[in-house]
Amino acid sequence: MPAFSILLLLLSFFYSPQKKTTQPNILFLIADDWSFPHAGVYGDQVVRTPTFDRLATEGALFTNAYTASPSCSPSRASVLLGRYPHQNGDGGNLWSEFPNAYPTYVQLLENDGYFTGSTRKGWGPGDFQTTGFTHNPAGKSYEDFKAFLAEKPKGQPFTFWFGSSDPHREYVANTGIQTGMKLENVVVPGFFPDYDCVRNDILDYYFEIERFDRESGQLIAMLEEMGELDNTIIVMTSDNGMPFPRAKANLYDYGTRMPLVIRWPERVKAGTVIDDFVNFVDFAPSFVEAAGLTQNSMSGQSLWPLLAGEKQDREQVYLERERHANVRKGDLSYPMRAVRDQNYLYIWNPIPERNPAGNPTVHQSVGQYGDVDHSVTKFLIMALEGKAEVGKPDLFELSFGQRPEMELYDVTQDPYQLTNLAANPAYSKIRSTMHQKLLKWMEETGDLRAADPRSTFWDGVRYVANDQRENVEWKKLVEEYKILPPFGKYAKEGIPCLPN
Repeated sequence: MPAFSILLLLLSFFYSPQKKTTQPNILFLIADDWSFPHAGVYGDQVVRTPTFDRLATEGALFTNAYTASPSCSPSRASVLLGRYPHQNGDGGNLWSEFPNAYPTYVQLLENDGYFTGSTRKGWGPGDFQTTGFTHNPAGKSYEDFKAFLAEKPKGQPFTFWFGSSDPHREYVANTGIQTGMKLENVVVPGFFPDYDCVRNDILDYYFEIERFDRESGQLIAMLEEMGELDNTIIVMTSDNGMPFPRAKANLYDYGTRMPLVIRWPERVKAGTVIDDFVNFVDFAPSFVEAAGLTQNSMSGQSLWPLLAGEKQDREQVYLERERHANVRKGDLSYPMRAVRDQNYLYIWNPIPERNPAGNPTVHQSVGQYGDVDHSVTKFLIMALEGKAEVGKPDLFELSFGQRPEMELYDVTQDPYQLTNLAANPAYSKIRSTMHQKLLKWMEETGDLRAADPRSTFWDGVRYVANDQRENVEWKKLVEEYKILPPFGKYAKEGIPCLPN
């Protein structure tokens, strides 16, 4: 071979792009009902989250991460499919059938040679077998991460889903306060009454956040021991907001705004803080791209360009929900659509005559106002019906009352979203602009409610759970909890239910 040809061959070897041979592992750590900003790194002075805080220090911390829907099944389907809930048909509801028209990121990676698995709560609750899945769409089920790693072939990349059940209810009373957390240090959201028993309820929620954080740290320690930490994309987040009134199953911030950190030294600079808006539909395309693959079915944007400092259209985020629990006569949904930016949250309720928290009498699931999980906080707010103080928010109406078709909140001045500005003439232009943005997004993404706002599609979707509940009047439950005036001790806690 001539010397010149040999030189060209050598130059091409050293200077042409070389294909990366090592695909990253993916460890997805997802809590069940954990809201922003309940982590130490976000400034919470009570809950202790050393694992989450460490990942934020060594990777990227997101301050505006939002679930696609504040409900378990549709949220998790959007994570797996990279598609908005309304694009996932039946999967837009809780207790649904998992859609099979498009591949999940787990399937795409598995087809490319990844070893895949999950433990505890993957996608769900719902039915994935009817649509052809032989195991949970989040991955084949394993007893734990250790068992998964023991079965993984050496040298094979993996994706693993750790789905904790924390901090989902029910809680063991007093677990938070028994670990040394103090009632007086709790910041009570403005849509809750400030009573010691409510503060104690929040501490029990914090206790389970801490347990999720601790268990996540144990998985990360295993990665370190096997020398795979830096070749693993670690994502730590939650599926939807805290299981309290006006949080979970709602499009207000405490229902949709999520804690999120991502660690991957190859692409994420330590100590990065991302204030741009991201949506859970962005996870799947990010994982697929990181593995060196392509896809054409996902609506989300890869996060890697954003983390590299590239400009993306992330000035707002779009949110939605359909039927959460089956809590309205006729199995009816309560549809909501929303757009959130740095200044405002606009929510559109296209069928406002329905009850947003569920009917006041039990239909099938949970109990009265069944879109809200039972708790002392729920029962206390229910006991406040008709007792709003002059000049203060009506806490019962905020959590359980009917809502107008349009809601608009100034999130900088009103972080708890207590004052609806939609009917205020001074905000009419802002309301109109945000409504048009929302409709444009709905049309572009094929939302049935863009053309037919009162569509009955999600009303008729099969509700998989057969959990008919006894119609126990809530006042009987309140008597059990002993929280009616004069607010004696909360029987299950021994914490005085007295106002602060």
